[in-house]
Amino acid sequence: MPYIGNWAGQASAPRIATHDGSRYMERQYTLEKISQGNVGPVRIVQLYADGFEALSAREKRFVYHLSQAAVAGRDIALDQRHRHGLGLRTLLEAVYTHPDGIDPLVHEALRMYTKLFWVNNGTYDDITSRKFAPPCSWEDFSAAVRTAAAHGALPDLAPGTPLAILLDELRTSLFEPGAEDVRTNKTPGTDMIAAGANNLYTGATFEDVEAWAAAGGELHPLNSRLVHADGEFREEVYRTGTVHCGGTIPPGRYAADLELVIGFLEQARAFACTPHQEETLGKLIAFYRTGSPADWRAYVLHWIADTDVRIDFIHGFIEVYLDARGAKGQYEAIVHFVDPVLTDMVQKIGSAAQYFEDRMPWDERYKKRDVKPLKASVINVVVETGDAGPVSAIGINLPNEEDIREQFGSKSVTLNNIVEAYDKSAGKDIHREFSFDDAEYERTLTYGMRADNLHTALHEVLGHGSGKMNPAVTEDPHALFPGYYSTLEETRADLVAMWHIWDPMLREIGAVTGEEIARTMYEKEVRNAALVQLQRVPKGQDMLEEDHMKNRQLIVHWLMRNASCIERTARDGKIFFRITDIAAMREGVGRLLAEVMRIKAEGDYQAAKALIDEYGLAIDTALRDEVLRRMEHLDRAVYTGFVMPRLVPVTGADGSIEDVTVAYPCDLAAQMLEYSAFTTRGKEALRGMFPPV
Repeated sequence: MPYIGNWAGQASAPRIATHDGSRYMERQYTLEKISQGNVGPVRIVQLYADGFEALSAREKRFVYHLSQAAVAGRDIALDQRHRHGLGLRTLLEAVYTHPDGIDPLVHEALRMYTKLFWVNNGTYDDITSRKFAPPCSWEDFSAAVRTAAAHGALPDLAPGTPLAILLDELRTSLFEPGAEDVRTNKTPGTDMIAAGANNLYTGATFEDVEAWAAAGGELHPLNSRLVHADGEFREEVYRTGTVHCGGTIPPGRYAADLELVIGFLEQARAFACTPHQEETLGKLIAFYRTGSPADWRAYVLHWIADTDVRIDFIHGFIEVYLDARGAKGQYEAIVHFVDPVLTDMVQKIGSAAQYFEDRMPWDERYKKRDVKPLKASVINVVVETGDAGPVSAIGINLPNEEDIREQFGSKSVTLNNIVEAYDKSAGKDIHREFSFDDAEYERTLTYGMRADNLHTALHEVLGHGSGKMNPAVTEDPHALFPGYYSTLEETRADLVAMWHIWDPMLREIGAVTGEEIARTMYEKEVRNAALVQLQRVPKGQDMLEEDHMKNRQLIVHWLMRNASCIERTARDGKIFFRITDIAAMREGVGRLLAEVMRIKAEGDYQAAKALIDEYGLAIDTALRDEVLRRMEHLDRAVYTGFVMPRLVPVTGADGSIEDVTVAYPCDLAAQMLEYSAFTTRGKEALRGMFPPV
């Protein structure tokens, strides 16, 4: 699971001078800030991959081919988010690149809208899950598309798709208020499938799907789209099939995309770090061909055992946040290399996993025994696509399968250059505005970065990897808590970090130098959950949608009501929150953590629902409005979209790749258009190989 962290609302910092090889360059982090209506502001930031130059030529070629595979599959994630995602992107990019004849005001409005589409991988805000429509009428949008087509754009979604049909379908889903307003709807009391606009289910209701799955009908829960028609369910499995390579498994959904991915993974195999990692890639390829849950499990187990490799990857249908049932994974890919110096510190925490497990505040029945040292690394990202980017987590712990975690452990990574880019593009004005007093503000400046890094490490390394289910509960917890599991698990992991930040072992291994870091972590948790994150909730919305936001609010609101440790106070017409008793707060963290672990371990759905509904959903709209007013004079950003490094192959006389260099586009549009052209060309070459699903 990814850790998003408290990175909302960060201001821009000046450019800084950075040594780059033999020359100095003016390094630019913040590229632009975009917003429209209730979306944003979104900060666009360039990501740098320092250390790539130090890799060997073989390692660079490995990263290059893995990165191509990551980009090759990104269209899958757009299609999973909405059935018109790819078609609309084609139209928007056609308008973006063909402005001639289009009303300049309409074109500029659609240019900004297209950038927001790119950052969010579709027309739904990444934080609120709410639809954002183009800032123009359907008539203006339709005219712009037709004009672009007349000037040489090719806006058809696929051969034989009339433009008029696509535009007419978009008129309802995109422009009509009340139609498909929420991408993933986890609101209590609603049909969490029928009320969601994502493309994971078609023609289905939540009740029907659950009954069908309980009867054993769901054979590919992670990697399929479920279609309900004529009273029957049909799984459209994500796979290439094996018919075209001598097997008997027919192709499935996304066959052309996955065949392109496989082609680049095959090229990458020749440069793998170890023979074991080469086999890991082979198992991933086998899964993409068959779509078999058994092949996915075989790949995951092999991937976990890939230790001590300098270059690694995350690839597959992984996170289930898009699915209200918490079953179906969204495509994502990350390619990265390890920072050995920073990794050493995190490894010390992972090596002491049994020590920390023994000191968890929950019942002995839920504690693991014989915990293997947890695998943890600090990494530098080269590319993130699909569900992983352009909006990025700062920490990840995988796999998500609970039984694999308990038996074989997990991998945890902290995304070092993502954290650095957030920090370099951040200002201090939001800390000043919402800190209770000067002492809290100064602590944030002095210890905030260290507190954030430790929060991420403890959340990922110890949080998601800890605890065990009651052996009598045999069902996977994802299935036990439909609509609630992700919030529950993120709550548990955050509480683990908040519990262990005070442990003397952290000082012993050099991770913590004093109690000020722990206090800073607590203050930031309160400040962000109670105030700062409310800027992400637009007016007209009175409940939280995003799981990490719900989990943070749950923790702080529960502590305020049950631990007598946080005070809401007013000063100069503004609301602030301050910690009144730090010891009582830690004691409250322990009590809440013990209960959350019990809920998970026992599969207590009703208790999870009651806890999250009570503390994690509804917001104080008056306080939200105040936060938005206070933000008006600040250089804020609700979230950040990253422009990835660009890898450039250096070819020899025979055309083979001899080396790879890294460049930095500093241009969101240039990168997104390059990615779209790359996948379009690749899939055009494969068109006709597979019949339509």
